[in-house]
Amino acid sequence: MALPDLDDLIAEVDRRCDTAHRPDGQEQPDWLALLTVAAQLSGQLQSLADDLVEDYVEHCRMHGSSWTDIGAALGVTRQAVQQRFHAPHKRYGPETMTEDLRRAMVHVKKAAVQHRNNYIGTEHLLWGLTAEDNSATRLLQAAGVAAEEVHRGVGDRLSMGASQAAERIAWTPYSRKAIALAEARSGHDDSEGIDCHHLLLGLAEVGRGVAADVLRGAGFDAAALDALIADADRPAQQG
Repeated sequence: MALPDLDDLIAEVDRRCDTAHRPDGQEQPDWLALLTVAAQLSGQLQSLADDLVEDYVEHCRMHGSSWTDIGAALGVTRQAVQQRFHAPHKRYGPETMTEDLRRAMVHVKKAAVQHRNNYIGTEHLLWGLTAEDNSATRLLQAAGVAAEEVHRGVGDRLSMGASQAAERIAWTPYSRKAIALAEARSGHDDSEGIDCHHLLLGLAEVGRGVAADVLRGAGFDAAALDALIADADRPAQQG
């Protein structure tokens, strides 16, 4: 994958800034407006870079690397890397999930192992959520989106890696954000645990990653999600 060069980024700023070129025909564009957009884009790129490094720090810690070794790899001291990454990521055990979500997680792990991926990405989560009937697939149907099409679409985005199957597979930063958002939603609903539709909503709310791309492409309208939650829950409660 070729990284964007400076000219590419400058052109992207120009495309994003609707107010840069003044309609009154002035020769100079609105440089402050362009600077504002450039700073926003820079922040997005920095956030993406931070997420990338955090993902591999998580893998290193999971597989026994010391903070000293991680600091050396990043060119900083052990103290510096601990200050940045010391907070352990919350683990979500089976007891925090509904039975439906626990079954979906079996499909999630299966997708990662079969594709020899050493991570759980949003694509694995969405594939597992749409593998069988549950509150997530009912929410998709209520939104006028075919769960089967979403399942096939995200399946096409699963790439084959070269890793050996592992008992413990680290979640990517976007996946962790999605499950944290799902937990917050389940608490707001006073649910007994995190359910499939909570995680589907979390994936959509993150707004980035393969799952969000597939959901947008399928026409899943994030603005209408909350209004559809009750419709998705009702069949399960009646059954």
